Amino acid sequence: MSSETTSPVQAAPSTTPPLSPSSPISPSSLRLPPCRQRDRSPSPMRGYLIPSPLPTRRNRTCSATARASEGPVFSGVCKCFSRSKGHGFITPSDGGADIFVHISDIEGEYVPVEGDEVSYKICSIPPKHEKIQAVEVTITHLAPGTKHETWSGTVVNS
Repeated sequence: MSSETTSPVQAAPSTTPPLSPSSPISPSSLRLPPCRQRDRSPSPMRGYLIPSPLPTRRNRTCSATARASEGPVFSGVCKCFSRSKGHGFITPSDGGADIFVHISDIEGEYVPVEGDEVSYKICSIPPKHEKIQAVEVTITHLAPGTKHETWSGTVVNS
């Protein structure tokens, strides 16, 4: 004999609409789907601070500074420079790609503006030393007809 008995009376259909996932009965009924914890391989950079990719005069190594100072002097024209951002670009006079310049590498009393002729030396940028930046940048000729600002904030017409 079977312990299950079938009832001739069927259950009445429920009058409440089925609940959608976005409207739970109570917050305690919410359950996150089970997720599998996976083992991650340890990163070699985990726990280390990555150094700035563009070293300034303050944090450049002595050997990089010595190599740059022994190198040849190049000339070019200031393409753009933003005092508020602290960097700009120089277009080399012999052509080629624009060269990055940091505000700490500019020597002299004037902030460079577009069109200023500059002389500079180059230094490679770590960690891969694939890119270069201009160092020891000096303005050789101010762009005519432009306003130049000194580092102290005085504006001078040239």
